[in-house]
Amino acid sequence: MSKRVLVTGAGGFIGGHLVRLLKGRGYWVRGVDRKHPEFSSSAADEFLLADLRTPEACENVLTLQDGATFEHVYHLAADMGGMGFLQAAECEIMRNSALINVNMPHFAAERGVKRYFLSSSVCVYRDMMHGEPELKEENAYPALPDNEYGWEKLYAERVAQAYGRRSGMEIRIARFQNCYGQENTWKGGREKAPAALCRKVAEAPDGGSIQIWGDGSAVRAYIHVHDLVEAVYRLMHSELQGPVNIGTPEYVSVNELFEKVLAASGKRLQKEHIDGPVGVQSRNFSHERIYSLGWKPRISLSEGIEMTYRWVEQQVRAENA
Repeated sequence: MSKRVLVTGAGGFIGGHLVRLLKGRGYWVRGVDRKHPEFSSSAADEFLLADLRTPEACENVLTLQDGATFEHVYHLAADMGGMGFLQAAECEIMRNSALINVNMPHFAAERGVKRYFLSSSVCVYRDMMHGEPELKEENAYPALPDNEYGWEKLYAERVAQAYGRRSGMEIRIARFQNCYGQENTWKGGREKAPAALCRKVAEAPDGGSIQIWGDGSAVRAYIHVHDLVEAVYRLMHSELQGPVNIGTPEYVSVNELFEKVLAASGKRLQKEHIDGPVGVQSRNFSHERIYSLGWKPRISLSEGIEMTYRWVEQQVRAENA
């Protein structure tokens, strides 16, 4: 029988792509989420609807009928979204994600899971100024995240590591940079900057304008989901312990990101800067640890934005048809 793995958050963007990668590598996959995937059917062998905020649900999804144990657990379930959502729903984010991230490692350890992956975030790091030296993983402490989502992720890392020390379950932790790509949330308030800009540009008439929060100078790096899930797979199968940054060294401002989306669209548009949540001004991370596994991002931002824009444009057209 194929090795059996569990993916939580399998109805979401990154989780759905990870399930497809694992199936392509020959694994039997149980996917778990509160909702089915929004844009395509799950590739999982078995998909369970479950609210992982409850201990009973966590215990249930980790139980196999034949009494066997999951080889690996990829834990991606979380309450999260773009910058607007992170500011508006900070209490819900902390409560919901904390409950999930206390329950899951507890029952995974009880069930004898061999290796447990936790998706964390670069939101655990402090705000940075342009041009500051790269932050390594240990530079998350002394801790000063910019938002409550980052504080909760730091706590989730420590919970997982504590259960690993007590039970012998091997823990792997990735701190994701901003991820984008096809089948990402593109409307409704939880979308992130690449999808939001793609939607606004796709909806705007040629020669019109779109609104952008802030002055557009905030700098980020964006990693395409195909590169991200490959990095997750390699990390899970490595001997790297402790948190690992996963992202790209290709940093752009929001204004530069807008120009890339505009180029993909072929439109002529102006941008209007308005007040809105921006988040940190800049971040700059070391990727030495994930590079040590022979992984590097393969999809450039221009190429990834081109693919993402075409997909979002299709969604906009279908909705307006």
